[in-house]
Amino acid sequence: MQLSKTEEDLMNYLWKLEKAFMKDLLEAYPEPKPATTTVATLLKRMTDKGFIAYNLFGKSREYYPLVKKKDYFSKHVNGLIKNFFNDSASQFASFFTKETNLTKEELEHLKALIDSEIKKK
Repeated sequence: MQLSKTEEDLMNYLWKLEKAFMKDLLEAYPEPKPATTTVATLLKRMTDKGFIAYNLFGKSREYYPLVKKKDYFSKHVNGLIKNFFNDSASQFASFFTKETNLTKEELEHLKALIDSEIKKK
């Protein structure tokens, strides 16, 4: 299951805050802030999808993520590689390095990361 773009935006605030009440989430948004009902709808959908849960404090709900950010985006990237690059990490890496206008320093950093992973295998 996947989050919509607006759900992902809200999830990013929740990952950052770790636990949050509705008011905390609304405060995290830049202006113009979404309507409370919009955020409530997104939270309901995300709860139904199993991405978040909440603890009740009287009538207030404190929301927290059930999925780690790293796990969500790892699954997302792996799906992207599978669906758009014929399940080839090499094709993805080639596209990524050629089409994203990386600086020489960024490419050298990527190379160092790859070299480090090669040594671990």
